[in-house]
Amino acid sequence: MKKTEGGVTAPKGFKAAVCAANIKYKDRTDMAFLFSETPCVCAGTFTSNVVKAACVQWDMEIVSSGRGMHGVVVNSGIANACTGEEGFRACEITAKAAEEKLNVPYNTIATASTGVIGMQLPVDKLKAGVYEMSGKLSDSKEAGTEASKAIMTTDTVNKETAVSMEIGGVTVTLGGMSKGSGMIHPNMCTMLGFLTTDLAIEKALLQEALSDVVKDTFNMISVDGDTSTNDTLLIMANGLAGNPVIDTKGEDYEIFKEALYTICRYLARTMAGDGEGATKLFTAHVIGAKTVADAKALARSIISSNLSKAAIYGCDANFGRFLCAMGYSGVNFNQEDVELFFESEAGELKVFDHGVPLAFDEEYATKLMSEKEVIVRVHMNEGDGEAEAWGCDLTYDYVKINADYRS
Repeated sequence: MKKTEGGVTAPKGFKAAVCAANIKYKDRTDMAFLFSETPCVCAGTFTSNVVKAACVQWDMEIVSSGRGMHGVVVNSGIANACTGEEGFRACEITAKAAEEKLNVPYNTIATASTGVIGMQLPVDKLKAGVYEMSGKLSDSKEAGTEASKAIMTTDTVNKETAVSMEIGGVTVTLGGMSKGSGMIHPNMCTMLGFLTTDLAIEKALLQEALSDVVKDTFNMISVDGDTSTNDTLLIMANGLAGNPVIDTKGEDYEIFKEALYTICRYLARTMAGDGEGATKLFTAHVIGAKTVADAKALARSIISSNLSKAAIYGCDANFGRFLCAMGYSGVNFNQEDVELFFESEAGELKVFDHGVPLAFDEEYATKLMSEKEVIVRVHMNEGDGEAEAWGCDLTYDYVKINADYRS
């Protein structure tokens, strides 16, 4: 496996386009279209929030139907959530505009939206946007990059990546893009994400690989404890690489799954580090828990704690906050077995050792915690369970951004 330039247009047969539809934002592109002329095997994971946006329900039907998927139209600015029948009509109008221009069945076009909840989408602008984008679809690297920018809301950087690998004697490519900065908490994939590959694979195995990888990547991030109404992760596989179809688990399946994990982990970490108002990526690495499930629960609890996040922002090595978060995680452990370290590019500092606080240099601790990524590493000394979770610091700007998000 090796890193490849670009994102969703890196695999064969995938094209992208963007436009400025002026749905909410007046100074930037706000619609993206990702398309494959060859119908794709598709899989997806979606929000566990009971309040699901119209586009989520639209996409869930497409994925469960077994139909091939030709593409997805994404808009930013308005979420199309809590919008009733009019919200479903917006999905249908969007998809039928693609059918009209590209001669593919409308029920093979997914839709995705992100932005303000409770506002109706301007369907005339959506339709005009699809018309415009259908005429300028491109497989260039730049087209994929522009698509990753058009789906941003409060994100400060676009998020895309791609890798290639050898499967069945041919080169297979996997690309991805995502957006997510707020309303992010582990309970499915916590964002909008779109993955493309020219791999040939059966649908059931594609779904299984995606669902497994999500557990250790997108479900291990948190920004603010809020699980969105719009969380959608879709993967499309058009088979144009020409590899023998993966229809059983084996070496080829594992190679693809490792690449899928690499892509999803990168996007998840990038989203966590770009949380609303954030200045740092905050990583919790739990080692030696009784089980992997325990390690995951402990790591998620550490990075989800507002007090822990505030300490990371303030460069305060207040280890009690992290131990406290572990204590209410639901995991039963003996605090007398625990060791706790702070790490960053500036070095490593052990602050708690088997139930006993250690004296440490506060000035060095501040320097260590001032880096762009701060890691809290915890040794439980109880077993072989290990997990990582990713979040960000909690800053004044988070409140400012969300106090006037709608207005």
